[in-house]
Amino acid sequence: MDDVRDTLNEREEAQLDEHRPPPAKVVHAAVSEHGDEELDRPTSSLFWSAIAAGIAIMASVSVSGALHSFLPDAPWREAVVALGYPIGFLIVVLGRMQLFTEQTVVAILPLAREFTARNLGRVARLWALVFTGNLIGTAAVAALAAYGHVQSDEMLAGMVAVSAKLQERGAFETMMQAIPAGFIIAAVAWVRSAESQAAFPIVFALTLAIALGGFTHVIAGAAEAFLLLWTGHADLGWTFGTFVLPALVGNIIGGTGLFAVLAHAQVSQEI
Repeated sequence: MDDVRDTLNEREEAQLDEHRPPPAKVVHAAVSEHGDEELDRPTSSLFWSAIAAGIAIMASVSVSGALHSFLPDAPWREAVVALGYPIGFLIVVLGRMQLFTEQTVVAILPLAREFTARNLGRVARLWALVFTGNLIGTAAVAALAAYGHVQSDEMLAGMVAVSAKLQERGAFETMMQAIPAGFIIAAVAWVRSAESQAAFPIVFALTLAIALGGFTHVIAGAAEAFLLLWTGHADLGWTFGTFVLPALVGNIIGGTGLFAVLAHAQVSQEI
């Protein structure tokens, strides 16, 4: 590298530094710092932000349902419908709301860096607040969609049709398909720290991959599951036993057990 720099003038060296991607340990430090900030936020801030995220994620179901209602029954319809899935995530992630597996995974890096009872308690507090708030938000907004006549009957039918695909899977299949989704959503926080100027395409591309792959995110899926519950297409046992809990376990395995641990392991000897 020194030989290469010898051929450059001062302005060109500055351009070289500007275009170099940050080292992995710098990205790790940025995500860890973000995690520390989230762990220190007041309880009320985390909780209300999580409720807001649960409400906002319904946009993914709404737009997907609208696309489903507008399009003819054709082999390519599901691929086009998938374009609606990133919308809720864009609102939540770019709005810095608390979404389980996106914001909560960043808290694991401070814990991995310094595994103490205090940090473990801080992580447990964050996870409990965010997951509970997300579920409250999704349950409330799904009830509004089901009973509040906030969209046309055709659009609601499209939303229900999109959501009903969750019922094609059993609990084990839901858990396994939630593992890649957890990994991908966790990657959003990491990649955004490395490429902070490209947040929109990063979030759009990664969440679109979840939809196209048929993977399962527990909170986006909870909005669909609660919609099925409130419209009479599912019962409480299926909502929590067959969907929410298996999806939660899969997302934790993918987002925390795989991504966060591997992200820390790759720089653990450098920090």
